[in-house]
Amino acid sequence: MAAKRPSPSTQSSTQQTTLAVLIDADNAPAAIVEGLFEEIARYGVASVKRIYGDWTQSNLGGWKKVLLDHSIQPMQQFAYTKGKNATDSSLIIDAMDLLYTGRFDGFCLVSSDSDFTRLAVRLREEGLTVYGFGEHKTPKPFVSACDKFIYTEILRNDAHREPKAAAVVEAAPIETSDDVAPGTSAPAAAKKPAKAAAPPAPPQRPEVPLEFIAKIIDDIGDDDGWTGLGAVGQNITKLRPDFDARLYGFKKLSDLIKAHPKHFEVDEFVNEGGAGGRHIDVRNVEPVAPPAPEKTQKRVFR
Repeated sequence: MAAKRPSPSTQSSTQQTTLAVLIDADNAPAAIVEGLFEEIARYGVASVKRIYGDWTQSNLGGWKKVLLDHSIQPMQQFAYTKGKNATDSSLIIDAMDLLYTGRFDGFCLVSSDSDFTRLAVRLREEGLTVYGFGEHKTPKPFVSACDKFIYTEILRNDAHREPKAAAVVEAAPIETSDDVAPGTSAPAAAKKPAKAAAPPAPPQRPEVPLEFIAKIIDDIGDDDGWTGLGAVGQNITKLRPDFDARLYGFKKLSDLIKAHPKHFEVDEFVNEGGAGGRHIDVRNVEPVAPPAPEKTQKRVFR
């Protein structure tokens, strides 16, 4: 019997959420491994960690270097036919076997492949929470099939660092030569120093969906427009599983909200009795305008 689905938000209760982590090595870079398991630890305990691929191939060399450090069990899957991905089938079969043990509260599917869309839907039908991890190229159906989807670009070691200023490269002294150019009495041309490579441009951040957030606050707010920030975050995730404040340069949703005082009003207070810690309520500075009524044309009968 499948376990009751926990909230896709960070678990705060003392009861630990048990997760199975299944990684598609062909569609996930090894550079995310540190950030990946730090992120997974926010949602529960990864009691099973498996990674699938053909380990006889050289393209998985990056993963081979980090498997032992993170206690990830490699699952060997040979390619039976060229052009067919047997790795996906192996991962899906194992996921169903793990599902029917009844030992897990959720699954973490690490891949940018849409082939796992139906698997995510099936796991959710059994009442389990599904966390998806993939690159921005991940097809929308797989993203939407997960309770929460985290883009792996923000999990890389350098994802949260400010772009460094271009290093000042001292010009190398021009080398002169006493050699004479063939057929002339002039000295050979001086050798020009090699130009330093330009630093890569920082990735462009998407525009913050302020209207989307404001609409949610308006929908769930009380008569005065106030609602808890936690409820706002839960409703955002339900509608957009891939929403993440870090995509917009903020560590948390509360930081994003506070950075837009012209749009949102914030009230922080300590819960009565002091047992619940600090609480944050939020409301829109301006009410959300209702949608304009559709214009209807009168029919003229002749």
